[in-house]
Amino acid sequence: MDGELAYRAVLAVDIERSAGRGDPALLAIRAALRTVLRESFERSRIDWEACRVDDLGDGLRVTAPAGARKAALVHPLFDEVAARLRAHNRLAGALTTIRVRMALHAGDVRFGPDGEVAGRPLEVLARLLDAPAVRTELAEAPPQTVAVLVLSEHFHEETVQPGRPGIEPEAFRQVAVANKEFTTTAWIRTAPAEGPSEAAAPAVPAEAPPAGPSRMTNRATGHGVIYAVQNGVQHITTTRRT
Repeated sequence: MDGELAYRAVLAVDIERSAGRGDPALLAIRAALRTVLRESFERSRIDWEACRVDDLGDGLRVTAPAGARKAALVHPLFDEVAARLRAHNRLAGALTTIRVRMALHAGDVRFGPDGEVAGRPLEVLARLLDAPAVRTELAEAPPQTVAVLVLSEHFHEETVQPGRPGIEPEAFRQVAVANKEFTTTAWIRTAPAEGPSEAAAPAVPAEAPPAGPSRMTNRATGHGVIYAVQNGVQHITTTRRT
Protein backbone atom coordinates (compact mmCIF):
# COMPACT_ATOMS: atom_id res chain seq x y z
CA MET A 1 0.00 0.00 0.00
CA ASP A 2 1.49 3.31 -1.06
CA GLY A 3 0.82 6.31 1.11
CA GLU A 4 2.19 8.76 3.59
CA LEU A 5 4.88 7.40 5.90
CA ALA A 6 4.62 8.74 9.45
CA TYR A 7 5.90 7.85 12.90
CA ARG A 8 3.09 6.77 15.21
CA ALA A 9 2.51 5.01 18.51
CA VAL A 10 0.25 1.98 18.15
CA LEU A 11 -1.77 0.11 20.76
CA ALA A 12 -3.50 -3.25 20.45
CA VAL A 13 -5.98 -4.69 22.95
CA ASP A 14 -7.38 -8.22 22.99
CA ILE A 15 -10.16 -9.58 25.21
CA GLU A 16 -9.20 -12.84 26.88
CA ARG A 17 -11.44 -15.83 26.06
CA SER A 18 -14.00 -13.84 24.15
CA ALA A 19 -14.99 -16.82 21.99
CA GLY A 20 -17.86 -19.07 23.04
CA ARG A 21 -19.78 -16.48 25.04
CA GLY A 22 -22.53 -16.03 22.46
CA ASP A 23 -23.33 -13.02 20.31
CA PRO A 24 -25.18 -10.92 22.93
CA ALA A 25 -22.32 -11.21 25.42
CA LEU A 26 -19.67 -10.62 22.75
CA LEU A 27 -21.40 -7.49 21.53
CA ALA A 28 -21.74 -6.26 25.11
CA ILE A 29 -18.09 -6.73 26.03
CA ARG A 30 -16.89 -5.22 22.75
CA ALA A 31 -19.00 -2.13 23.38
CA ALA A 32 -17.80 -1.96 26.98
CA LEU A 33 -14.14 -2.20 25.88
CA ARG A 34 -14.55 0.62 23.38
CA THR A 35 -16.11 2.81 26.06
CA VAL A 36 -13.32 1.96 28.51
CA LEU A 37 -10.66 2.89 25.95
CA ARG A 38 -12.37 6.09 24.86
CA GLU A 39 -12.76 7.31 28.44
CA SER A 40 -9.20 6.27 29.32
CA PHE A 41 -7.76 8.11 26.31
CA GLU A 42 -9.68 11.23 27.25
CA ARG A 43 -8.43 11.02 30.84
CA SER A 44 -4.90 10.63 29.44
CA ARG A 45 -5.37 13.77 27.32
CA ILE A 46 -5.06 11.95 24.01
CA ASP A 47 -7.74 12.90 21.51
CA TRP A 48 -9.76 9.74 20.88
CA GLU A 49 -11.50 11.27 17.88
CA ALA A 50 -8.11 11.90 16.25
CA CYS A 51 -7.06 8.24 16.64
CA ARG A 52 -7.39 5.61 13.95
CA VAL A 53 -9.34 2.72 15.52
CA ASP A 54 -9.43 -0.68 13.79
CA ASP A 55 -11.58 -3.63 14.82
CA LEU A 56 -9.60 -6.81 15.51
CA GLY A 57 -12.62 -9.00 16.18
CA ASP A 58 -11.67 -9.81 19.78
CA GLY A 59 -10.33 -6.34 20.44
CA LEU A 60 -9.14 -3.08 18.94
CA ARG A 61 -6.02 -1.54 17.45
CA VAL A 62 -5.50 2.17 18.01
CA THR A 63 -3.08 4.32 16.03
CA ALA A 64 -2.40 7.43 18.08
CA PRO A 65 -2.47 10.85 16.41
CA ALA A 66 0.66 12.73 15.51
CA GLY A 67 2.24 14.38 18.52
CA ALA A 68 0.58 12.13 21.09
CA ARG A 69 2.86 11.59 24.07
CA LYS A 70 3.94 7.96 24.08
CA ALA A 71 4.50 8.02 27.84
CA ALA A 72 0.83 8.87 28.38
CA LEU A 73 -0.09 5.54 26.78
CA VAL A 74 1.75 3.84 29.63
CA HIS A 75 0.69 6.22 32.38
CA PRO A 76 -2.00 7.15 33.04
CA LEU A 77 -3.67 5.18 30.23
CA PHE A 78 -2.90 1.65 31.43
CA ASP A 79 -3.98 2.45 34.99
CA GLU A 80 -7.13 4.16 33.72
CA VAL A 81 -8.05 1.12 31.63
CA ALA A 82 -7.45 -1.24 34.54
CA ALA A 83 -9.53 0.87 36.94
CA ARG A 84 -12.46 0.99 34.52
CA LEU A 85 -12.32 -2.73 33.83
CA ARG A 86 -12.35 -3.48 37.55
CA ALA A 87 -15.40 -1.26 37.93
CA HIS A 88 -17.08 -2.98 34.97
CA ASN A 89 -16.36 -6.46 36.31
CA ARG A 90 -17.80 -5.73 39.73
CA LEU A 91 -21.23 -5.40 38.10
CA ALA A 92 -20.77 -7.90 35.26
CA GLY A 93 -21.99 -11.45 35.00
CA ALA A 94 -19.86 -14.47 34.18
CA LEU A 95 -20.31 -13.94 30.42
CA THR A 96 -19.53 -10.23 30.41
CA THR A 97 -16.45 -9.92 32.61
CA ILE A 98 -13.44 -8.55 30.74
CA ARG A 99 -9.72 -9.22 31.04
CA VAL A 100 -7.35 -7.92 28.38
CA ARG A 101 -3.87 -8.12 26.98
CA MET A 102 -2.46 -4.81 25.77
CA ALA A 103 0.59 -4.20 23.57
CA LEU A 104 2.42 -0.96 22.73
CA HIS A 105 4.93 -0.24 19.98
CA ALA A 106 5.89 2.72 17.79
CA GLY A 107 7.42 3.21 14.37
CA ASP A 108 6.88 4.41 10.82
CA VAL A 109 3.53 3.30 9.43
CA ARG A 110 1.96 3.99 6.04
CA PHE A 111 -1.38 5.76 5.81
CA GLY A 112 -3.59 4.91 2.84
CA PRO A 113 -6.04 7.27 1.13
CA ASP A 114 -8.87 6.29 3.49
CA GLY A 115 -6.73 6.55 6.63
CA GLU A 116 -5.95 2.83 6.83
CA VAL A 117 -2.55 1.95 8.25
CA ALA A 118 -0.01 -0.75 7.40
CA GLY A 119 3.64 -1.49 7.95
CA ARG A 120 6.15 -3.43 9.98
CA PRO A 121 5.25 -1.75 13.32
CA LEU A 122 1.78 -3.28 13.11
CA GLU A 123 3.27 -6.74 12.53
CA VAL A 124 5.49 -6.33 15.57
CA LEU A 125 2.50 -5.15 17.61
CA ALA A 126 0.45 -8.21 16.64
CA ARG A 127 3.30 -10.60 17.52
CA LEU A 128 3.73 -8.98 20.92
CA LEU A 129 0.01 -9.12 21.68
CA ASP A 130 -0.28 -12.81 20.80
CA ALA A 131 3.03 -13.97 22.26
CA PRO A 132 2.68 -17.08 24.46
CA ALA A 133 4.56 -15.38 27.29
CA VAL A 134 2.01 -12.58 27.36
CA ARG A 135 -0.97 -14.91 27.14
CA THR A 136 0.43 -17.03 29.96
CA GLU A 137 1.04 -13.97 32.12
CA LEU A 138 -2.66 -13.12 32.09
CA ALA A 139 -3.93 -16.69 32.19
CA GLU A 140 -1.94 -17.46 35.35
CA ALA A 141 -2.80 -14.19 37.09
CA PRO A 142 -5.51 -14.15 39.78
CA PRO A 143 -9.06 -13.76 38.42
CA GLN A 144 -9.21 -10.24 39.85
CA THR A 145 -6.32 -9.17 37.60
CA VAL A 146 -7.89 -7.41 34.63
CA ALA A 147 -4.99 -6.45 32.35
CA VAL A 148 -1.45 -7.20 31.25
CA LEU A 149 0.64 -4.71 29.29
CA VAL A 150 3.58 -5.60 27.04
CA LEU A 151 5.95 -3.01 25.61
CA SER A 152 8.41 -3.43 22.78
CA GLU A 153 12.05 -2.75 23.59
CA HIS A 154 11.81 0.47 21.57
CA PHE A 155 8.73 1.69 23.41
CA HIS A 156 10.17 0.75 26.81
CA GLU A 157 13.42 2.57 26.09
CA GLU A 158 11.62 5.79 25.19
CA THR A 159 8.92 5.82 27.85
CA VAL A 160 9.91 3.73 30.88
CA GLN A 161 13.68 3.93 31.16
CA PRO A 162 13.76 7.73 31.56
CA GLY A 163 11.76 7.35 34.80
CA ARG A 164 8.98 9.81 34.09
CA PRO A 165 6.52 10.71 36.87
CA GLY A 166 3.90 8.02 37.37
CA ILE A 167 5.93 5.36 35.52
CA GLU A 168 7.82 2.96 37.77
CA PRO A 169 10.54 1.05 35.88
CA GLU A 170 10.59 -1.63 38.59
CA ALA A 171 6.97 -2.48 37.78
CA PHE A 172 8.13 -3.95 34.44
CA ARG A 173 10.12 -7.10 33.87
CA GLN A 174 11.87 -8.25 30.74
CA VAL A 175 10.64 -11.41 28.99
CA ALA A 176 11.62 -13.38 25.93
CA VAL A 177 9.01 -13.24 23.18
CA ALA A 178 8.82 -15.91 20.50
CA ASN A 179 5.84 -15.92 18.15
CA LYS A 180 6.11 -17.71 14.80
CA GLU A 181 9.22 -16.31 13.08
CA PHE A 182 9.31 -13.34 15.44
CA THR A 183 11.81 -13.44 18.32
CA THR A 184 12.71 -10.56 20.58
CA THR A 185 12.66 -9.33 24.16
CA ALA A 186 9.90 -7.18 25.59
CA TRP A 187 8.71 -5.75 28.88
CA ILE A 188 5.62 -6.82 30.82
CA ARG A 189 3.62 -5.16 33.53
CA THR A 190 0.57 -6.71 35.21
CA ALA A 191 -2.16 -4.49 36.60
CA PRO A 192 -2.74 -4.94 40.34
CA ALA A 193 -5.81 -6.92 41.32
CA GLU A 194 -7.10 -3.83 43.11
CA GLY A 195 -6.34 -0.15 42.68
CA PRO A 196 -4.91 2.06 45.41
CA SER A 197 -7.33 2.61 48.25
CA GLU A 198 -9.21 5.84 48.12
CA ALA A 199 -8.22 8.31 50.77
CA ALA A 200 -10.60 8.37 53.66
CA ALA A 201 -13.06 11.21 53.35
CA PRO A 202 -12.36 14.00 55.83
CA ALA A 203 -14.64 14.11 58.78
CA VAL A 204 -17.45 16.60 58.36
CA PRO A 205 -17.19 19.16 61.18
CA ALA A 206 -20.19 19.45 63.39
CA GLU A 207 -22.33 22.43 62.66
CA ALA A 208 -21.80 25.34 64.98
CA PRO A 209 -24.69 25.88 67.40
CA PRO A 210 -27.00 28.70 66.43
CA ALA A 211 -26.24 32.11 67.83
CA GLY A 212 -28.01 33.02 71.05
CA PRO A 213 -29.53 30.69 73.61
CA SER A 214 -31.46 27.76 72.29
CA ARG A 215 -34.48 26.49 74.15
CA MET A 216 -35.85 22.98 74.48
CA THR A 217 -39.20 22.37 76.12
CA ASN A 218 -40.09 18.99 77.65
CA ARG A 219 -43.12 17.96 79.63
CA ALA A 220 -42.02 16.76 83.05
CA THR A 221 -43.66 14.67 85.74
CA GLY A 222 -45.10 16.50 88.68
CA HIS A 223 -47.13 18.80 86.46
CA GLY A 224 -44.23 21.08 85.55
CA VAL A 225 -42.39 22.31 82.47
CA ILE A 226 -38.59 22.17 82.12
CA TYR A 227 -36.84 24.77 79.96
CA ALA A 228 -33.21 23.92 79.08
CA VAL A 229 -31.04 26.66 77.59
CA GLN A 230 -27.67 26.41 75.83
CA ASN A 231 -25.45 27.06 78.84
CA GLY A 232 -26.95 24.10 80.65
CA VAL A 233 -29.04 26.03 83.21
CA GLN A 234 -32.52 24.67 83.68
CA HIS A 235 -35.50 26.78 84.68
CA ILE A 236 -38.36 24.80 86.21
CA THR A 237 -41.83 26.30 86.42
CA THR A 238 -44.41 24.44 88.46
CA THR A 239 -47.97 24.51 87.30
CA ARG A 240 -50.59 24.23 90.04
CA ARG A 241 -53.57 21.96 89.51
CA THR A 242 -56.81 23.93 89.77
